[in-house]
Amino acid sequence: MLIGIMSDTHDNLPAIRQAVDFFNERGVDLVIHAGDYVAPFVARELKRLKAPLKGVFGNNDGERKGLYEALGIYDELIELEADGMKIAVTHGTNDVLVKALAYSKLYDVVVVGHTHRYEIREVGRTILVNPGEVCGYLTGVKSVALLDTRRRDVKIINIETGELLGAMSL
Repeated sequence: MLIGIMSDTHDNLPAIRQAVDFFNERGVDLVIHAGDYVAPFVARELKRLKAPLKGVFGNNDGERKGLYEALGIYDELIELEADGMKIAVTHGTNDVLVKALAYSKLYDVVVVGHTHRYEIREVGRTILVNPGEVCGYLTGVKSVALLDTRRRDVKIINIETGELLGAMSL
C-alpha cells in the first residue's frame, strides 16, 4: 500500500492542487493529512484525490464544523492500520502526546505536522514522520511524504522540484 502524507496546507489552493496531483499521479491508496487545513473551502481541491482522505484537526483549524461537513475530519488524534502497520496521526502541538505515542511501542509510524519542517526520525522502534508544509509559507519548501507499507520505507519529496528531501526504511 502506498500512503501519501501531507500537513499544513493553510488554504493555499494552488499548493494543495499540486499535492493532490502528485498523489494522484503516483496512485496512492490513502492520503493522511496531519492538520491545519484552515477553512472548509480547501475541500474543493482535496476532493479531487483519487484515494480516501483521513486526517486530524490542527491548531489553525477554526471552522471545525465546516471541515467535518466538507471532509469528515472530526478528531485531533486518529489510529489507522495499513498492511499490518499501525499508524497514529496527530497535528503535533502537544509534545508530551507526540512523545507518548512514539515511545508507547504501539505504533510503527507516528505522523505529525505543525512545525512546517519536514523530518523523519526513529524514536525507539517507531518512525516519526513530519511531511513538512504543503503551503510553503514558512520554509519556502512545499513537501509531502510517501509511505510504502510493502517496502517499509518513507520518503519526503519537494512537490515543486521532485527532489528527494529525506528517506528512511522502517
